[in-house]
Amino acid sequence: MEAAMEAAGAGLRGMDWHSIDWSKVNRNVRRLQVRIAKAWREGKRRLARALQFILTRSLCGKALAVRRVTENKGKRTPGVDGEIWDTPEKKAKGIQSLRRKGYRAKPLRRVYIPKSKTKKRPLGIPIMRDRAMQALHKLAVDPIAEQTADPNSYGFREGRCTADAMEQIFNCLRHPKAAIYVLEADIKGCFDHIQHKWLMEHVPMDKGILNQWLKAGFIDRNIFHPTEEGTPQGGICSPVLANLALDGLEASIWADLSKTTMEKNKLHFVRYADDFIETASSREFLEQTSIPRIREHLKERGLELSEEKTMITKVQEGFDFLGQNVRKYRDGKLIIKPSEKSVKTFLSRIREIIHKSPQTKPAHLLFRINPIIRGWVSYHKHVVSKRIFQRLDYEITKSLWRWARRRHPHKTAKWVKSKYFYLNEQGRDWCFFGRKDGREVNLFRASSVAIQRHVKIKGEANLQTSTEK
Repeated sequence: MEAAMEAAGAGLRGMDWHSIDWSKVNRNVRRLQVRIAKAWREGKRRLARALQFILTRSLCGKALAVRRVTENKGKRTPGVDGEIWDTPEKKAKGIQSLRRKGYRAKPLRRVYIPKSKTKKRPLGIPIMRDRAMQALHKLAVDPIAEQTADPNSYGFREGRCTADAMEQIFNCLRHPKAAIYVLEADIKGCFDHIQHKWLMEHVPMDKGILNQWLKAGFIDRNIFHPTEEGTPQGGICSPVLANLALDGLEASIWADLSKTTMEKNKLHFVRYADDFIETASSREFLEQTSIPRIREHLKERGLELSEEKTMITKVQEGFDFLGQNVRKYRDGKLIIKPSEKSVKTFLSRIREIIHKSPQTKPAHLLFRINPIIRGWVSYHKHVVSKRIFQRLDYEITKSLWRWARRRHPHKTAKWVKSKYFYLNEQGRDWCFFGRKDGREVNLFRASSVAIQRHVKIKGEANLQTSTEK
């Protein structure tokens, strides 16, 4: 660790951000995280807190925190002070500013992002220093959060993703004699209503710093609003705080139930952030046992279930979870595929971009839509998606054909086709293309992506224990 600190210190003194040895910084921060996880797992709470203290005051931790907030997607988005750290000198100065003494969190800048056509989601944007402080303390909290996490919680955890959650659902419901009822649950305004008192009493981190973040407030249209509950969406630490608040939900539902009772009722639980499902062999068990216990667990944290989005569904009828549809058909086969809502939303987005680009050059249009297609397909390539991918190719090509015809209303269809579409080497016709600086740019075809079965992470696995081994 001393070598990494010396390297980081040299970078600070010389104002040369690029001289920091990041391999050593990452290695030494990871070692401290492993020690924190091990101490907490063995019940050595004082040692874990001491190691957290060391990590949050180390140059390695501070450098890694600054690097995270200056290299992510929001690196050019300022807070209420209008500042961003976009030069090596500002980043080095940012490391020096991460001190607990005299620290005061600034209010968040409130913005609104579209959630649907009619609804908008509030988002809080902290200043760069507050973001870096949150990233720094998150490094110290994450090892403990991993130790206390539910085994089937997959949201906002390093090394886990939505594909793990969907694979777990498949494993639970694929058998012929699996559960036939599913409780689809959603927590109403999870991030906005978590009780501050509960967080202050249970989150294992510096209480003074945590209180600063929770009580920072936000500025909306030049008016300051205090925050009395919830964690700000947009803060780096908000996801781990929400996970800590929801951890233990699985154990609360099944408290005092024997293994025989759980197997008889075919109980399984899968959570991703604030969305979760529970399976059971009977509707009565979910209504009379699970839902009351869930409500009791959430009430202690200032949360409640959303009545609109919480429902009990038969697996044969199908349900949507994380943008994918899960349904068992008449032959007893369980199939997971992209949900119709997800497909419609994706196609609407692509069509809107094409429609609003009447004079855009073909190559520039492809530069806009290809990453969107590639990202959506990558998300759904682990489930039964081949036919849907082919359908998307057809619909997108049809939209591009309309776009091309509108550009040349006085040309024949044959002329338009020869200008924008071609027959590729594999014999596939109607391949849309453009040219940029003499280079040919082709439409990314969803059906060109092979379906790959996802290998689910083990429920009890986490990066701290795996690194230790």
